[in-house]
Amino acid sequence: MTTPPGRFLIAPTSNPRLERALLEKLAQRAERVGSLGELEPLAVRIGLMQNSLKPRLHTPQMVIAAADHGLAVEGLAAPQRHQTHDLVQQILHRRLPLNVLTRMQQVALTVVDAGIAENLTAHETLLVRKIAHGTRNSRVSAAMSADQAHAAIRAGMEFAETLPGNVLMCAGVGVGSRESAALVLSRLTDTSVRDLLVSGPHMDNEQLSRLMGIVQGAQARHRDVTDPVDVLAALGGFEIALLAGVMLAGAGRRSLLMIDGVPALAALMVASRLAPPVTDYCVFCRSHPQPGLDQALSLFRAAPLLELGMDSTDGTGAALAWPLVNNAAALLADVPEGEEPGPTLPQDLDR
Repeated sequence: MTTPPGRFLIAPTSNPRLERALLEKLAQRAERVGSLGELEPLAVRIGLMQNSLKPRLHTPQMVIAAADHGLAVEGLAAPQRHQTHDLVQQILHRRLPLNVLTRMQQVALTVVDAGIAENLTAHETLLVRKIAHGTRNSRVSAAMSADQAHAAIRAGMEFAETLPGNVLMCAGVGVGSRESAALVLSRLTDTSVRDLLVSGPHMDNEQLSRLMGIVQGAQARHRDVTDPVDVLAALGGFEIALLAGVMLAGAGRRSLLMIDGVPALAALMVASRLAPPVTDYCVFCRSHPQPGLDQALSLFRAAPLLELGMDSTDGTGAALAWPLVNNAAALLADVPEGEEPGPTLPQDLDR
């Protein structure tokens, strides 16, 4: 067992008195100007995250963690699928819808090289925190050592501590990332890995059969591993480990976490096993329609904020959902004309 005890101090957001005060504040406003439906429960959650009747979100940061996976040598990627370094180059050079949306929404974007096989040219949007040049093949050995897993988590935590603002959008990319994430989620939740990997009703049976043979081989090799960091080391990717660290540090600062995609969900599952309250700080987004993502979201009893039928790079959905989240917070923080500003906390908590 390699999980360090007591390292992650994250406050649960449960606070019945504050929640009651938040609901009352919204109810009083609704009596005058009407309700805003599903924005209101989201506003309450944000108020609880920030422990305030007037929460404010600012300076959102998007973290795209990228890494290569040894499992990909088995032939996971379709010939037309972008290699990891190619996809990262497209992000860095602003060639994707993701870039348009982050720029429009004034979201700061950082791509973190957690373990890309190639060395990339320096770029203002690129942060190199390379643990190794890709993981090992988890069908043959552990994907990474325990020390590497801890180093990647620590790198994510240290990076998150340097970021301004109180909103972190998290996504992971890389050839083999989705398969690695499915293996981690499957092991930590006893969920069928097949259900996590199915990309749609028309997925080629031969392709699915080959994919299952590969991932089941990795599962069998590491069937006795149960500790979350050991599972991460055996089956995961450096981008998953780094994102887990980002989430742990972000929740420790009471930042809102916007989780987009299966690799980010795998990172959240690892983080939640190390510090369960981390999920209190999460909202969920989606950038593609794959059923495997539905299955992964169901593990958190979660639904994405927006369902737009996109099939794009992970992180795109978070960028689109950001105005919705920001507006939900503004329901509580911004005072309409003629309304009293009111306290930041209920009187019995304002000490």
